[in-house]
Amino acid sequence: MIFDIVMPKMGESLTEGTVLEWKKDVGETIDKDETLLEIATDKVDAEIPCPVSGTLVEIIGEVNQTYDIDTIIARVETSDSVEASPAKTGSTHEKQAADKLSGSSRPTISIQAPVTFDDNRVYSPLVRSIATQEGITPAELQQIPGSGFRGRVSKKDVLFYLETRGSGGKTPIPISGLEETGLADRVSPDDVEIIDMDSMRKSIAKHMRKSVDTSAHVYSVSEADMTDIMNFISENNDDFKAKHGHSLTVTHFITTAVRDALLSFPMINTSLDGTRIIRHKHLNIGIAVAVGDGLVVPPVRNAEGKSLKEISDDISSIVSKARDKKLTLEDLEGATFSITNFGVFGNLAGFPIINQPNVAILGVGVIKKRPVVIEAKAGDEIAIRQMCVFTLGFDHRLVDGAMGGQFIEHIMRNLESFDFNALA
Repeated sequence: MIFDIVMPKMGESLTEGTVLEWKKDVGETIDKDETLLEIATDKVDAEIPCPVSGTLVEIIGEVNQTYDIDTIIARVETSDSVEASPAKTGSTHEKQAADKLSGSSRPTISIQAPVTFDDNRVYSPLVRSIATQEGITPAELQQIPGSGFRGRVSKKDVLFYLETRGSGGKTPIPISGLEETGLADRVSPDDVEIIDMDSMRKSIAKHMRKSVDTSAHVYSVSEADMTDIMNFISENNDDFKAKHGHSLTVTHFITTAVRDALLSFPMINTSLDGTRIIRHKHLNIGIAVAVGDGLVVPPVRNAEGKSLKEISDDISSIVSKARDKKLTLEDLEGATFSITNFGVFGNLAGFPIINQPNVAILGVGVIKKRPVVIEAKAGDEIAIRQMCVFTLGFDHRLVDGAMGGQFIEHIMRNLESFDFNALA
């Protein structure tokens, strides 16, 4: 039997939802109450469970597209009957069951939205069940930091809270980054304008707050003489663009220099899972790209085996896709190290927040001509050079100062002694 899955109603005032991600592909089996997709509304993002067991046979709702409630977004083939889930069907489903019995069209299942609390966080049925069994109040649940996607509370988070509750330690603080202070309700509407965050800004806020609360941020600062690279770009960019269809930029050289440094410092290309270190076999270097009022970090994948030209092609492609809003979820996932460029806005330097689950991020300042002291055969001289300040943010839980300092200096040496034959 085929069941139609429709966009659920997440609240009385909400009339539509946006598909963020499908957790299953067409042809895959799914269990009842297993997460089928993730949606976003004006109020909350939510993981939506499947109301029946079966096989996902059709996906209609496209990722990042918005649909009215009760619009069919998928179909599941199942041996379950409508009567198997009476608690989830309600009056609408009772009518559908009657239609089924009378031989009318196939039933439609409206997915039951997960119960939410006043803090607008969404909890899985398992988390709510544990909370109920262990006597965790909604107020307590709100205080548990979530380690899941976009700060969601997992079974592991609840069990850890139960182990440490009453131990005399500090109460965990929320890490969504979107806790309300009540300020918006206290200010005069004549003096301010209240603007609701869009989904991207909400996601960025939660991601950055989680990173600050997760990683022990430490920074090292250094500078590189970029004169040779800038001169090379100036002299060769026209020919390069004519040959390859896109410009040659300083980001291509910086990414290549970072790639070579990561090969020498594999512990920088890692993630942490509690006390376990996950060392990634591939170098997927994320490039921060400003898009509208937000930011995305699509990675150059498998950079360890690519030439400067191949890296430049990849960066040109992902930047174009980002600005044309054509990036897919797959394009955005998997960065193992990240680079962000403050210099494009004229900033001398910046101190970036680590892009979780990475353990380090490189910030790039503006390239400016400055008088500097250089060594020459006749002695020290003052010359006009094109200098750039770099900042490395790293997670001190794993990366010590010595490693972080040596790593950023390795990047500086790579930039100042670049082998331009690598462009071939």
